[in-house]
Amino acid sequence: MAAPQPPGSPWAGPGSAAAPGAARAGPCWAALLGCLSLACSYVGSLYVWGSPLPRDHPAVIKRRFTSVLVVSGLAPALVWLWKELTGVKADTPLPALLGLRLEGLLPATLLPLLLTMILFLGPLIQLSMDCPWRWLDGIRVALDPRVWALCLGDVRWLRNQVVAPLTEELVFRACMLPMLVPCTGPGPAVLACPLFFGVAHFHHVIEQLRFRHGSVSSIFMAAAFQFSYTAVFGAYTAFLFLRTGHLAGPVLCHSFCNSMGFPALGAALGHPRRRALLPAYLLGVLGFLLLLHPLTEPAFFGVRPPCREPPACS
Repeated sequence: MAAPQPPGSPWAGPGSAAAPGAARAGPCWAALLGCLSLACSYVGSLYVWGSPLPRDHPAVIKRRFTSVLVVSGLAPALVWLWKELTGVKADTPLPALLGLRLEGLLPATLLPLLLTMILFLGPLIQLSMDCPWRWLDGIRVALDPRVWALCLGDVRWLRNQVVAPLTEELVFRACMLPMLVPCTGPGPAVLACPLFFGVAHFHHVIEQLRFRHGSVSSIFMAAAFQFSYTAVFGAYTAFLFLRTGHLAGPVLCHSFCNSMGFPALGAALGHPRRRALLPAYLLGVLGFLLLLHPLTEPAFFGVRPPCREPPACS
């Protein structure tokens, strides 16, 4: 008989009366194959056009928009199919299981973004130190509709700030975690899910080698660094998804991190005002660690988030 579920768990467990080991093996294999299928489909969709142009060419970006939006639109159907084939039941409707719900949406939007901005306190202060604008000038620019119109007309901006964060978080977090958690539990799923995300970014190596963007060794070293960075970031947004039960927070944090880039620690160490800047870097990291759990307390976000409980199959 399937293991009993803790109170409030969205998972009802396998419907069959198979032995516990057999019940666990089915969802685990299906979850692994499902995640691999999603990762391969997402990356493969970028190359179906076979264009000789580089990835930043507007024509290439527009075609890839079409591909990834199709894959992302079909990805929830794979989660539904996984549920049907494995017999794992969810007390939560599929849209809510994917983090698409209204209850607790406002705090789930603002608090993860605030937490991420605290982590980037040092880079944000460094940016303000180096920016020639005054604060009021920056606010005026941010509120200017003409600036937003220019951004929305820039396909690279749309890719980095809208399409990539939305589709990657939907596919690599919202669709993978509901399949992984009933098999592994939330903790291992947070660590396993980013591996698919990190490996998926290795496709950039193909284009860099193709257009000779540096030596082979430098390209692979950059790819290894990117894998490490994206895996850590993926674990963070997976954590946010499980704690909040919402997709909005991970998407906004992804977009924010894309706009900020990796912190320029080298520039901070050589900055003329480093004595004021470096403590801000340290304070941001300490504040992030101290507030990580308080600002993602599930009670802020309405009903118990999907996938938070221990494995349904044990």
